[in-house]
Amino acid sequence: MTLAAMVLSAMHAIVRHVSGELHPFEISFFRNLFGFVAVLPLLIRAGWSGLRSKQPGLQVVRGLLGVTAMLIWFYSLSIVPIAQATALSFTAVIFGSIGAVVFLGEAMRLRRWIAVFLGFVGTLVILRPGFQSLDVGASMVLASSVAWGLAVVVVKKLSRTDSVISIVSWMAIMLTVLSFFPALLVWVWPTTDQLLWLGAIGVLATTGHLAMTKALKITDATAVLPLDFTRLIWASVIGYFAFSELPDLWTWLGGGIIVASATYIIYRESKVQRRIVAAQAVEEAAAP
Repeated sequence: MTLAAMVLSAMHAIVRHVSGELHPFEISFFRNLFGFVAVLPLLIRAGWSGLRSKQPGLQVVRGLLGVTAMLIWFYSLSIVPIAQATALSFTAVIFGSIGAVVFLGEAMRLRRWIAVFLGFVGTLVILRPGFQSLDVGASMVLASSVAWGLAVVVVKKLSRTDSVISIVSWMAIMLTVLSFFPALLVWVWPTTDQLLWLGAIGVLATTGHLAMTKALKITDATAVLPLDFTRLIWASVIGYFAFSELPDLWTWLGGGIIVASATYIIYRESKVQRRIVAAQAVEEAAAP
């Protein structure tokens, strides 16, 4: 998980670097294209059955939310300090938690509501409305986080009926196709150097998600997911050395509050999930 946090932070830094020459929409398309190439061997092995879905309409919704989140996120990386963008992006966990209550009917007790409230307090600490103007870039990061949070809710619902290969394959195809059309509006043929950077974005993104998936497979989520928040440290280091960006005290303070809030939400969700699994095991054991 620490490796995933490091390489994903590096990938975001490269997006910021390349966005000085290529539009973020085009960068997003190439990132998705390389991601699709990485998934293609799995899809070929699974055959057409790998695309079988009992909720194709929801797969499309997942794709629309995903591409919206990515386009906004990549664009915001081109105009927002990388550490501040990373800190604000952690609110996706908070928005996802609220989305699960609204759209999935999940119960959320007082302690989790307090954690959500504190997460928004952390967001306000970073943005400081009333003390400084709310810039467009920060607003876009929050909009991206809302879309990512809702996409996670959709994936939760899809996972009840569809396989992991189906969800991943649909996502790779949908993101590649849907990001191609915005990229056409700003298309510039990349140079050789730019293609190398774009390839690095794809490799780092795939490596990061594989490392994260492996971490979640071999260890309990509550043990490793909080390590994803080390992205704030990596983003701060990379931002300082690569872009001469130094996060202010409010970014660290607000980011810390958001991280604490999101960590508690992850912990409570994992605990509830273990109870559900245990209850199902008891019911199956008692069945005739």
